[in-house]
Amino acid sequence: MSGFLRRRVIGPSEDSPEPSREPTPGPGEEYRVVDAKKLHKLSKSRTTSKRRHAWVFILGGLFGILVAGLFASNNDMIDLSSITDMNLDSLLDVIPAGLIKDAKDIQKHERDAVNYDSFTVGLHAQSQGIKALHPVIMIPGVISTGLESWGTDEQSRQYFRKRLWGSWSMMRALVMDKASWKRHLMVDKRTGLDPPGIKLRASQGFDAADFFITGYWIWNKILENLATIGYDPTNAFTAAYDWRLSYMNYERRDQYFSRLKAHIELATQISGQKVVLLSHSMGSQVLYYFFHWVEASGYGDGGSQWVDAYVDSWINISGCMLGALKDIPALLSGEMKDTAQLNAFAVYGLEKFLSRNERAEILRAFPGLSSMLPIGGDLVWGNSTWAPDDLPGQETSFGTFIRFRDQLENGSHPFSQASSRQNMTVSEAMPYLFRHSEPWFQDMVKQNYSFGVAHTRKEVEQNNALPGKWLNPLETRLPLAPNLKIYCFYGMGKPTERAYYYRDEPYAGSLISNGIPKSNLPEDDAYTTFRPSNVTIDAGYTSGNIDHGVIMGEGDGTVNLMSSGYMCTKGWKMKRYNPAGVKVTTYEMPHEPDRFSPRGGPNTADHVDILGRSSLNDLILRVAGGRGDLIEETIVSNIREYAEKVKIYDDEPEEGPPGESDRQSVEERFEELLKEL
Repeated sequence: MSGFLRRRVIGPSEDSPEPSREPTPGPGEEYRVVDAKKLHKLSKSRTTSKRRHAWVFILGGLFGILVAGLFASNNDMIDLSSITDMNLDSLLDVIPAGLIKDAKDIQKHERDAVNYDSFTVGLHAQSQGIKALHPVIMIPGVISTGLESWGTDEQSRQYFRKRLWGSWSMMRALVMDKASWKRHLMVDKRTGLDPPGIKLRASQGFDAADFFITGYWIWNKILENLATIGYDPTNAFTAAYDWRLSYMNYERRDQYFSRLKAHIELATQISGQKVVLLSHSMGSQVLYYFFHWVEASGYGDGGSQWVDAYVDSWINISGCMLGALKDIPALLSGEMKDTAQLNAFAVYGLEKFLSRNERAEILRAFPGLSSMLPIGGDLVWGNSTWAPDDLPGQETSFGTFIRFRDQLENGSHPFSQASSRQNMTVSEAMPYLFRHSEPWFQDMVKQNYSFGVAHTRKEVEQNNALPGKWLNPLETRLPLAPNLKIYCFYGMGKPTERAYYYRDEPYAGSLISNGIPKSNLPEDDAYTTFRPSNVTIDAGYTSGNIDHGVIMGEGDGTVNLMSSGYMCTKGWKMKRYNPAGVKVTTYEMPHEPDRFSPRGGPNTADHVDILGRSSLNDLILRVAGGRGDLIEETIVSNIREYAEKVKIYDDEPEEGPPGESDRQSVEERFEELLKEL
């Protein structure tokens, strides 16, 4: 046994060779002959790998001691005084010289890999003559926008200038002081702004978006490649926002849209070039809303000419233009695929630490996330018998969005009554969500967002004057900017949540079951007391494309293909949604992950990891460098076929690109509608 452990940790010795793991090929089996030089290189790599594991094992032990000391420094369990004199030299004295040499080699190899992998796309573009041309402004998504505390009340002083979203400070606060973390993150349910005594703001600069937590990059690879062709803080910017708020509150509290408008105007004035806007995920919805705000009288006051004058291109990366289906179960029961797939032990721990109803309560207290509720209803997502993205031979249509099984036949809880439940489409699931949500949540969603469809140009132009419609691309139009170019870059080919199986649970009470004492709840306060839904994802059901109660469809792992692709391939080809004839180019990227890379490697199409994809970075550099016109539309999915089946039709025949007279007539009709309103 001791010899086995020595070989596993330190590596095989000369007198105890490790047996071969590969048997001799049998008759008819394929094998390759490896020359001696390559065999020596492979053997050396294998030995280095074993030594690397030993090095990690030793450093992990030392790290564990330091962490234990950190958490025990305030008690008498560990006496840290004995190691206060320890320095790097004394530490190196007790580590074998061979391991130190291996560590240096590993560090050099990893540094070389970073220098190659991180900048290679930019270096290739540089060799093609591509260099910085247009100012670039990035609008990140939720996970890549850090939120930091600026409150100075006693409850917030310990977190001053610390990120409570998007850092290790967040993880520590969540584990060590969950109640305080919740108070800081959740907005006031009546105002939709900061609770009294709390002040949380979006982190600014590149640091707001480059990494989520240390080591987990988000925009960092894009920044590295942009820098390689000449970008720096003088011609590249990030426009971070507090994604918790409703969109209109971005402006009311932080003047976000006014600052973004001024930023774009200044960048254009200094460089003499129109800007390129990059948006990811929810950031694409924010930018679409901004296009309406900046034009509108009484808001941005830019007029219909503003976008055409200041914006060259919009790069829409993984944009959830028609919302994210997973938003409904997240807000309804605090669940999604990631929680449904946990094993029983993990579910038990999660429920004890942060229950389903508590998670739903927190997510509802982020009004900005409700902007990603699905748009288009049954016309886009299907009814009880049909959906545009149904596959041949599919037993049940995707249109049945929430389904219930007969619990009694499967031996589940005797109190469940699945027969009392009705299967629901997306359109039916929304009212169900509202019925089982607080009144303040219902009011907030209905006042700020709209999820319907406008079928005529007249409706679209009317909606362009209504802020509550600005988020919805099926009820409003693109800017009157014939020179604007839109590039839709998104991933596909990764199983994505499309529908759900739910089951009943015994009613667990109200918010009191979430750990909130009854004495802390105002009597008869309809804004805090409510009856949550007593349903949960049927995580015990797995069959075919049903994974732990989650029915998987097509997309990038987070956003369904219909949401990321419909407007780009069909919706914005309709004249009522694109009267100025803005050119829209779609480039789909199949999910081809490297199985040895935890983030998928250079060909991943995952919703977040795609930001590090080599081909995406190359496309971004081309657009920023003024060569976006050379990008050809590339569609490899069935989105065109799905889009043709969507029951939204153009009310007028397609004509050629509108000229100045067409543009003027649209503007005149818009002015007339404004007067009527």
